[in-house]
Amino acid sequence: MMNKVALIVGASGITGSNLAESLISEGWETYGLARNPNTENKELKPIAADLLDPEGLRSALAAIRPTHVYITTWMRNETEAENIRVNGLMVRNILNVLSDKKSVEHVALVTGLKHYLGPFEAYAVEGFLPETPLREEHPRLDLENFYYAQEDEVFAAAERDGFTWSIHRPHTVIGKAVGNAMNLGTTLAVYASICKETGRKFIWPGSSAQWNGLSDVTDARVLAGHLIWASTTAAARNQAFNVVNGDVFRWSRLWNRIAAYFGVEPVGFSGEIQPLEDEMANDAAVWRQIAQKHGLKEAEILRLASAWHTDLDLGRPIEVMTDMSKSRKMGFKVFQDTEDTFYDLFEQLRTSGLIP
Repeated sequence: MMNKVALIVGASGITGSNLAESLISEGWETYGLARNPNTENKELKPIAADLLDPEGLRSALAAIRPTHVYITTWMRNETEAENIRVNGLMVRNILNVLSDKKSVEHVALVTGLKHYLGPFEAYAVEGFLPETPLREEHPRLDLENFYYAQEDEVFAAAERDGFTWSIHRPHTVIGKAVGNAMNLGTTLAVYASICKETGRKFIWPGSSAQWNGLSDVTDARVLAGHLIWASTTAAARNQAFNVVNGDVFRWSRLWNRIAAYFGVEPVGFSGEIQPLEDEMANDAAVWRQIAQKHGLKEAEILRLASAWHTDLDLGRPIEVMTDMSKSRKMGFKVFQDTEDTFYDLFEQLRTSGLIP
């Protein structure tokens, strides 16, 4: 990887931190940009900057000439219109600042399945259900969607500056990170740990369709490999890709398996959705007590658990599967067993002192 310099935008998140580990292990010079950079990886070169502050960005990146830019971050706002404005601006600012350097060869943007399912306000609602498995050829929805705004910023900058691009659409990303806004795996680990400590039952929070239907997820390590593959493979240039583990599962089985792992009593779909956000509404104090009892590193539950996002994923009125044929045909052959994805995460969280 001589002369390959990676800039990860959002290096503290699930995707960014795992990507950093993969790039560094392959010999890349790797910089990680975030408002509060992750300093756990001592080989990652941290850059503290705010994507909404162009002059601050310009100053922070003054001495850096990246060849590959990986945009793995977003900011949640009150409305989709504001999501579009803010998240589009974040992508525009970073690419504008890098434009004068003439060093960027490839930009990879991570979005997700909301590309097909719609924004949070219209998230796979009844009467608006896409065909599954979800395929890259599906047209954009006739709805406001900040993913489209992010893509358009990348496309416009690529045309202006002459770099190649790739768009990566994972399903729910499972991996270790603290302070992440969308963290289903860690959320379930925290919930199960609370159930274990308090004697509560491990209650399925989602829909019948998700409980009984087929689903898939994306291991953060698979996504990291996919990002590197697409950004260094000629055939993958200027393409959008789905990326998942490669297997499918039913939550009706996996829920019971996760419960067995933590030694708690599972409760399946009971006939109606029972939101996890409601179930965990009063657990902040409980988690602080658990953290103190076990000497955990993070006592604030909202730094680990994002029940609102887990409810969105598990409450969908359809099963959601993702077609990976496009990547497979182009040579990306990585496969990951999903149960192992969850167990690996739980072991990482335990070893890191984040769950008891």
